[in-house]
Amino acid sequence: MNSSAGRSIEVDLLRGIVLIAIAIDHISVSVLSHATLHNYAYCDAAEVFVFLGGYASAAGYTNIAARRGEGAARRRFLKRAWEIYRAYLLTAALMLVCGAVVASLPIASPLVAESGWPGFAHRPLQGIVEIATLRRQPFLSAVLPMYLLYALSVSVVVPLARRMPVALFAGSLAVWLGAPWLAAGVLNVADWPFNPFAWQMLFMLGVLCRLHPVPARTQTSNVGHALTAAAFAVVLTFMFVKVCIDSHPSPGYMKQNLASVRIVSFLALAWLCAQAARLGWIRTLAERLPAVVTVGKQGLVCFVGGTAVSIVVDAGIRLAHADTNWFARLAGDIVAVSALLAMARIAAAPATRLVRVSSDNRSPSER
Repeated sequence: MNSSAGRSIEVDLLRGIVLIAIAIDHISVSVLSHATLHNYAYCDAAEVFVFLGGYASAAGYTNIAARRGEGAARRRFLKRAWEIYRAYLLTAALMLVCGAVVASLPIASPLVAESGWPGFAHRPLQGIVEIATLRRQPFLSAVLPMYLLYALSVSVVVPLARRMPVALFAGSLAVWLGAPWLAAGVLNVADWPFNPFAWQMLFMLGVLCRLHPVPARTQTSNVGHALTAAAFAVVLTFMFVKVCIDSHPSPGYMKQNLASVRIVSFLALAWLCAQAARLGWIRTLAERLPAVVTVGKQGLVCFVGGTAVSIVVDAGIRLAHADTNWFARLAGDIVAVSALLAMARIAAAPATRLVRVSSDNRSPSER
C-alpha cells in the first residue's frame, strides 16, 4: 500500500472491515462471526487494527510535519491521545451502563460479569478511580489504553523510524521478547487484556511499513514470489489446523502477550494483502464499498459506538429468546452492520459539509 501523502483508501477500507468484524465478533450469538478471521487463522481483527493504527499514525505524522512542521505534528498526536482517553472513558461508561441494564433483564448473559458492573456496583468510588487511572478497563474498552500509549509515543517513534529503522525494529523485538516481565515490573499493566509491551511490535511494524515499504520490484522478484508462496502455505496450513484439528479458542495469555504464532499468522496474511493492494484489487473493492471506507475514516467513533451496538443486539436477541433461531441471529448481524454504516455516515457529515463550503468559497481561479 504505497500511498502518497494523505489518506489511503485501501487502509480506510481495511479499517472499516475490521471495525465491522470487531462489532460482529462481540455479538455472542452472531452468525456472521463464524466467517471472521479468528475462525481460520491464529490472529484476529485486533492484530489488523493495531498494525493499521501504526501505518496510519506514521502517515498522519509525516504528512502534518511536511506541511506544518514537527511541532504541529507533535501537538496533533498529543491531542489525539487526549481524544483516545476520552473515548476510553466513554466506552467504559457504556460498558458499565450496559452491564447494569442487562443485569436487570430476565436473561442469562456473560456480559454482566464481563462488563465489570457487579464489582463497580459494590465499590463505585473505587471503581471510578481505577477506571480513570487505567487500572480497571471494563470489557470492550480494554484496547483503548494501549492505543493511548502508542499515540503518545508517535512523536518519538516516527522520527526514529525514519532515521534508524533497523535499530527501532531491534528494540521493538527486544521489548516484545521481554513483554511478560516488563508488564509485571513496569506501569503495572500485567492485568491488562492487551499487554502494550507485546502489541507494540505490530504497531511498530505498521510504522516501518509506511515509512520503508517493500519496493514493488522486490515484491515481483523471485524472492517476492517465494515469499508469496510461503505466505499461502502458512495461511492454508493454519486454516486447516483451525478448521479441522484445533477449533477451540486459544488461551487468553496467547492474545494478551501476542504469541509468536499470532504474529506469523498475521504477517502471512499481511503479505498476501499487500500483493492484492499492489495489483489494485483492494482499491477497486474500496471504490465499490464507499460506506465501509467511511466506517474506516470514522474509526474512533465507530469503535465506541460499535461496542454499544454489539451489546444491544446481543441482549435484544437473548431477550426475545431467539438465540437459537438462525434467521433472528442473522437479522441481528444485519442490524449491527447497518447501525455502524449509519453511524459513520452521520459522523462524517459535518466534515463533508465543511469541505463543500470551503470549495464554494474559493474563487474561480482557485478551483
